[in-house]
Amino acid sequence: MFEEFIENTRRVISLQTIMDSWRHELGGARELFQAQSHLYKHVFDYISSMSLKCAVELGIPDIVDNHGQPITLPQLVSALQIQPARASSIYRLMRLLVHSGFFSMTKVFHDDQEEEEAYGLTSSSRLLLKDKFNNCLSPFVLAMLDPALLTPWNSLAGWFRGPDALISTPFESAHGLNFWNYGEQNPEFNTLFSQAMASDSQMANLVVKECKPIFEGLNSLVDVGGSTGSFSTIISEELPNMKCTVFDLPHVVANLPDTEHLKFVGGDMFQHIPPADAFLFKLVFHAYGDEDCVKILKKCREAISSKGEGGKVIIIDIVINEKKDEHELTEAKLFFDMLMMVVVTGRERNEKEWERIFLEAGFSHYKITPLFGLRSLIEVFP
Repeated sequence: MFEEFIENTRRVISLQTIMDSWRHELGGARELFQAQSHLYKHVFDYISSMSLKCAVELGIPDIVDNHGQPITLPQLVSALQIQPARASSIYRLMRLLVHSGFFSMTKVFHDDQEEEEAYGLTSSSRLLLKDKFNNCLSPFVLAMLDPALLTPWNSLAGWFRGPDALISTPFESAHGLNFWNYGEQNPEFNTLFSQAMASDSQMANLVVKECKPIFEGLNSLVDVGGSTGSFSTIISEELPNMKCTVFDLPHVVANLPDTEHLKFVGGDMFQHIPPADAFLFKLVFHAYGDEDCVKILKKCREAISSKGEGGKVIIIDIVINEKKDEHELTEAKLFFDMLMMVVVTGRERNEKEWERIFLEAGFSHYKITPLFGLRSLIEVFP
């Protein structure tokens, strides 16, 4: 009897050991499959980007908006004026974009009370509406996903291993020209990129309207690298007593008409910056390395010397803060950092890195206000 008890106990222990081993293996397999899903998700992230670009090119956000109410799949296909055979493909495109948060899905009822699914806009897709000029980011989507900017990523590993240190970026490795020269020689891309920067600047009207105190006491402002003057136009309209100057490369500002409160001046910011009470840099410094940033800031320091303590540099740019920012926000900032590495010679910076270049350029103190999503407002004082 005792021997039978011992044998049964052994069997229970053996079965328990098998179950424990099975659970361990199952847990290991689950972890591996989770890792595989994570890997595949990032491998195929480009599909989300290119699907969004396709929606912009097809004008889907505007079609939904012009419909005046949620639009069904047959209505969307009809408005797109594409072959009915493509309807199932449009469904699959929209299914992904709904999942990604660019469109919403709702129910509509017909006169016969039949229920049907329909697509609506979300906050993100409203930023893509072409009729909403003040905040339309469609040009930004098209420019950032243009082949000229996508191709260099295929050269990234080769650039790291490349023996020629004179090739400063993967962009140059892919195209044989740096980004700035490529833009000069490819007017179509240059126009697309300028439109992208202008669309981004339109969002900055929130900066001017909500942060007018940063412009108090200033009579003149130079928007350095201001391109076609989208941001400066907003400033001059909101602050008509401010004398605004857009300062950019001669070919950028050529033939742009001056107004009563806004004028365009061509030149090289590494050589000379027109004097003013303050200097604005929107997404300029992140395109350059620290040494170049110090050179530019020193030119600003010289140009505001006559204003003394009243002058300053106003910077709208990214400040990396991995400890305080949410994961998605940090990821977007790190994406921008990699973009600056691949396309130009710049980088995104944390506060200590910003402080280092400010002090090296001869400025005494600064103030960072993280207000604008990815961007922060930085005021730098003599």
